[in-house]
Amino acid sequence: MSFPHRAGTLARPDCTLAYEVTGQGPPLVFAHGLGGCLMSWWQQVVHFAANYTCIAFSHRGFYPSTAPEGGVDPAEYAPDLAALLDHLGHHEVALVCQSMGGWTGVEFAIAHPGRVKALVLAATTGSLDPRQAASPVPEQLAPWQAASAAARAEMLARHILPASGPRMAAESPALAHLYRQINGLTQGWDREALRARLGAARTRPPADLAAARCPVLFLANGEDQVLPPFAPAGMAGAIPGARVAMIPAAGHSAYFEKPAAFNALVEAFMLENGWGAAR
Repeated sequence: MSFPHRAGTLARPDCTLAYEVTGQGPPLVFAHGLGGCLMSWWQQVVHFAANYTCIAFSHRGFYPSTAPEGGVDPAEYAPDLAALLDHLGHHEVALVCQSMGGWTGVEFAIAHPGRVKALVLAATTGSLDPRQAASPVPEQLAPWQAASAAARAEMLARHILPASGPRMAAESPALAHLYRQINGLTQGWDREALRARLGAARTRPPADLAAARCPVLFLANGEDQVLPPFAPAGMAGAIPGARVAMIPAAGHSAYFEKPAAFNALVEAFMLENGWGAAR
């Protein structure tokens, strides 16, 4: 099946953003993680394009968008998204954000109350701080961080990207290879410096997201070694209209590893909140 498709770029004051628009229907925006780019969402775009206008973009610095000379500042992510949506002529949208993309989605939704009609935070809490979540999450963080650091070191020793994980490598080696290839497209600047900036920007109490006035789905993954999969459960109670779903047998990038389960949960959430029509 083929869908309407176009690609373009948007000039920002210090970089250029690349985007692709596929399909027709209410706009559904995809914000990728630190290991991705607009290409990461191929298994979502082909699923949703029959009923949604799928907007996939690359954050500043991520292939094929360009990077500012001073490096990538995540504080610019939400303004970038606002500029892109204005450029495309979309006021109300739904957002699907994975990992790093959560900083984009949370900050955009808070800055523009009412514009986001449904927000999916997949393997991310964005700028919401798990240390300020309800108990027992804060007490669980230090033991989990120690165990996950050891697990990530073991993965790297086996040439497995922690964001893809050992299950993907074992069960779907072709997918794991493609994930690594997409990750490698972004070059020429310090992603670890960006990772540190993201961590420093994770300061908001979960209740801040109530200002967005939108339903929120935290989509956690049972085998995630990048984001504590238990963290969203300690946050949802502070955010009206928020709930948590889990994909148990998946690592950090379930959208890539388990697309059928991921897409079904996202689609059901969109329909429950009146965004789009049933097939």
